[in-house]
Amino acid sequence: MRNLITIVGFGLLLLGCAGPETVQSTLPTGKEGRFEVRHELKVMVPDGSQRVRVWFAVPQDDAYQDIVEERIESPIPTSFGRDSEGNRVLYAETAGTSAKEFTIVHHFTLARREVLSNIDASQARPLTAAERASLTKYTTPNQHVLIDDRIRTIAREVVASESNTVKAARRLYDWELDNIDYWVKDPKNRKASPVGSTEHCLTTKTGNCTDFHSLWASLARAESIPTRIIYGVFLKKELDGQDVDSSYHCWPEFYVGGVGWVPHDVAVADIYHDTFGLNADNETLVRRTTADGYSGPDRRRVDYYFGNIDERRVVFSSGRDLAFDPPCEAGPVNALAKAYVEVDGKVHPEKTGWTRKLTYRELADRQ
Repeated sequence: MRNLITIVGFGLLLLGCAGPETVQSTLPTGKEGRFEVRHELKVMVPDGSQRVRVWFAVPQDDAYQDIVEERIESPIPTSFGRDSEGNRVLYAETAGTSAKEFTIVHHFTLARREVLSNIDASQARPLTAAERASLTKYTTPNQHVLIDDRIRTIAREVVASESNTVKAARRLYDWELDNIDYWVKDPKNRKASPVGSTEHCLTTKTGNCTDFHSLWASLARAESIPTRIIYGVFLKKELDGQDVDSSYHCWPEFYVGGVGWVPHDVAVADIYHDTFGLNADNETLVRRTTADGYSGPDRRRVDYYFGNIDERRVVFSSGRDLAFDPPCEAGPVNALAKAYVEVDGKVHPEKTGWTRKLTYRELADRQ
């Protein structure tokens, strides 16, 4: 049981909160990492604002990570709630504030375990009727995770007559490696979408992690493979102890009958898939897309990232088109990778309206 101390405004509140069922799994674990994390959200308040509301992504307790202790510094009241996928979310609200800005800081200690599925196609079995019914929402589209005739055609051609879920998923994984390039390989000419878009990735043949995984989710769902997208942060070795934001990262999980939820990361695998030139434009971006650096193509890593996820990660949320509790006024939120903010009922945009910064240091050598 974790030790949880949360500072709310100027008060002290002791809480205990289990993680969402939607991100739990039962696959074997490997190496462990332990990290001390500082997660900061700074909100700029427009003149004349009457009501500012904040939903801030926080780490989940699940089968692969434990939040050993956490502390929240906030000048306004905060509370924990759940979204429509069961993710724990930090909520803050202030009315009639005269402050030009305010900052919420979430300090937490993370114990994270490597996910090792060692996936064997022979373990897979067809979904039961009960499984299909409970997983329906993971086989249907989201706002930016499309399923149309183009997607159905590609998925059908790639998967062909393969009925084994693991083998079909690997075919889609390999197809994306062969046909899509991660934008950091050539940042001058390849761009990511701002929303994580199947359309963008399919049309431009490039994108960031959310674009890559939106396209993969669309293809998998078109073949009735239940798929969800996990959002969090990749705790890159290079940024350990550095005063540099670690950005965010996402990866999919697909459901296999007889096994459960299995992760992969085709976006990171793409960095190791083929040869491309390093230069002043892409070198830093490429390194910081990986867990511990880059030294060229590596087939072992390509294979590793199908079914396994390294321990240098933290999970913040699962799912797309999220509804919050308390609800926001602008409708479902595309994803909660960092935060969502409303001012007087309207979306308050990142960069001009708020900024997020996550830094960390590793506490002990990994096993």
